[in-house]
Amino acid sequence: MKRSLMVLALAASATAVLTGIVTAKDEANKDVLPAGSVSRTEGLEAWKRIEAVVTHPRCANCHVDAKAIPIWTPAGESKPRVHGMNVHGGDSRIGAEKIACATCHMTSTQANEPAPSPPRAGIDWQLAPVEFIWFGKSGAEICAQLRDPKRNGGRDAVGLLEHLRHDASLNGFIPHGWAPGAGRTTPPGTFEDHVKDVALWGAAGQPCPE
Repeated sequence: MKRSLMVLALAASATAVLTGIVTAKDEANKDVLPAGSVSRTEGLEAWKRIEAVVTHPRCANCHVDAKAIPIWTPAGESKPRVHGMNVHGGDSRIGAEKIACATCHMTSTQANEPAPSPPRAGIDWQLAPVEFIWFGKSGAEICAQLRDPKRNGGRDAVGLLEHLRHDASLNGFIPHGWAPGAGRTTPPGTFEDHVKDVALWGAAGQPCPE
């Protein structure tokens, strides 16, 4: 009986993930703009806004190197610093080797509570894959990384939009960056503004500042 329930639970989970992927593709297709329909100048302006989002502590603090030491910006502070309590993500990037990130950052689709309650998301709390390091990098470096499929998870311009929509379908980290709980700073604009800018940037050929 228990085994049957586990199988059903796994099947339901897999179905939910697949449904989320399909939904994300459909949503991303609606976001896509025709290639070349946006000028390079407009694309660079869109990148400036994207850069302001991805370099904001709410987005950059978990995009750390292989040492897997998270960065945080406590409520009431403006500068990022090493996460307190000697937290370490480990090779797993989820803290499995010592204390799992989810010990404090619960997996939940509920709205985040005001600081100092730890923020949460609809997927397990974790550091970004080590390939996606960009904490401390310049905007130009991050731009070159995001448009390079070898360094962004194999995604083209449309794939980046699918990534945003898929994460949103799971109540993931990206949309929660704009809803971290009262008392915490947020990136400029909104999640939908960010999606539109990524679409503009993609239609312009993903130009980067020189």
